[in-house]
Amino acid sequence: MGSKNKLKRFKENETFQNVVQPTREELVNQEFSLKGHWNRDFFKNDNPLVLELGCGKGEYSMALAKKYPHKNFIGIDIKGARFWRGAKSSIEENITNVGFLRTQIELIDHAFAAQEVDEIWITFPDPQIKYKRTKHRMTNMEFLARYKTILKREGVVNLKTDSEFMHGYTLGLLHGAGHEVLYANHNVYKQEGSPEEVTSIQTFYESQYLEQNKPITYIKFKIKD
Repeated sequence: MGSKNKLKRFKENETFQNVVQPTREELVNQEFSLKGHWNRDFFKNDNPLVLELGCGKGEYSMALAKKYPHKNFIGIDIKGARFWRGAKSSIEENITNVGFLRTQIELIDHAFAAQEVDEIWITFPDPQIKYKRTKHRMTNMEFLARYKTILKREGVVNLKTDSEFMHGYTLGLLHGAGHEVLYANHNVYKQEGSPEEVTSIQTFYESQYLEQNKPITYIKFKIKD
């Protein structure tokens, strides 16, 4: 994508009512007014709040929002030029139960209050295979601790990935730390009884992976104390 196109998208994002772009300072200094008030001030209802972390173009968040109109969805990514597509399409299609937050996942517990979130989706994250990149792996111990802070007591996390490495790493970590694995499948499209919300919604890249016969893996889990 050219820099002109990126700038155009950044400018357009600023005009979208469904896009929130706090500064790092606002978040770190506890000056972000939506923290603890997403449902009241942004969605204006009390429906369950669901996050998609690393939402890319926002297509999964949008599809979930269409499928579950009585839940609120927020796609989160640092790359605003990417989720511009989802934000624009949501406005054009009048999907009012989805929004987009531009921030780093590392700051998630600064953007949401304790026990504010009902569910988290992590869809096709970079597995960060090299050892020195483990601190960026989105299911490492530090990230799980952040997620636990913002999730309600019965809140769940969903990990959907084409990376067998990420699937195995996460399962091992969850079992080792005593977290509760509710469901795990290393090939959701080949196994009967896979959850419908996992198989009925596909991202652009996911459909490409399937064409290449790449297995799509899925884990649903609760983070314990």
